Amino acid sequence: MSGRTDDLAQAAPKPSWKAFWERGGWWKAVVLVVAYYVLYQLGGLLFLPFEDGLEPSSAGAIIVGFALPIALGGLLLVAFALSLGWLRELFAPQPIRGRGWMWIAVAVVLVFNALRFAALDYDSAGLDLVAAWLVAGLCIGFAEEVLTRGYVVNLMRKAGHSEIATATVSAALFAAMHSANVLTGQSVFATAIQVLYTFAFGICMYLALRVTGNLIWPILLHATTDPSIFLLTAHPGIGPLTAFAGFGNIAVILFGLVAIIFIRGRVTPASQPSNEHEAERSR
Repeated sequence: MSGRTDDLAQAAPKPSWKAFWERGGWWKAVVLVVAYYVLYQLGGLLFLPFEDGLEPSSAGAIIVGFALPIALGGLLLVAFALSLGWLRELFAPQPIRGRGWMWIAVAVVLVFNALRFAALDYDSAGLDLVAAWLVAGLCIGFAEEVLTRGYVVNLMRKAGHSEIATATVSAALFAAMHSANVLTGQSVFATAIQVLYTFAFGICMYLALRVTGNLIWPILLHATTDPSIFLLTAHPGIGPLTAFAGFGNIAVILFGLVAIIFIRGRVTPASQPSNEHEAERSR
């Protein structure tokens, strides 16, 4: 009797809102990223009055101008996950295994993040600014990874796309969000370099997701990346370590772009019958 009840429960139609997203698709990923970006920008306006009187680049300005707006964006993403019942799914173990070579992505990002923190002039920066950037970095890492390596990857896999397409689309949408910086006065050249870097970094975060098996690790890697870059740029130490740490972005770009061609695999959507959880193993 209980088996029949379970069958009937599985056969019951899902609410249209959830059913729409459960079918996945790359264009739904685009819609979601655009909607998030618009809401994030609008949400940031709520904190503008609190920035008055704060010294630019101070700890307070970092918290109000960076951490709080993107923390609000992260809360919106959590609310969206709860509406779909996806919160546990997003942080569940990955349905496809990574390969040993993918650890290189983790090592490249982690090593250069550590080098940048080691090369930082802490006396110039001040511990309060460092702490503020670490808080902001955690908010950035959570929101941007949940969006791109969580939702986008999930939507691509639900539509049956290959893992190379999943990695590329998630990285491309991640980079596209940063292309809007040109609208804030950043030069076209600087924005183009940033887009190239964020695309390659997105590939590295996808590889980190695959090889560690859980979304929490790309979040933490990402959380240490932005603070290390911004702090070292504004408060570089003196010595060869600073110069060497500056090659981190180049290393990420080179590895990320080359790594794309080695990505393999495809996750069989749950809606498709299969005796194997993975239709094709990654190499």
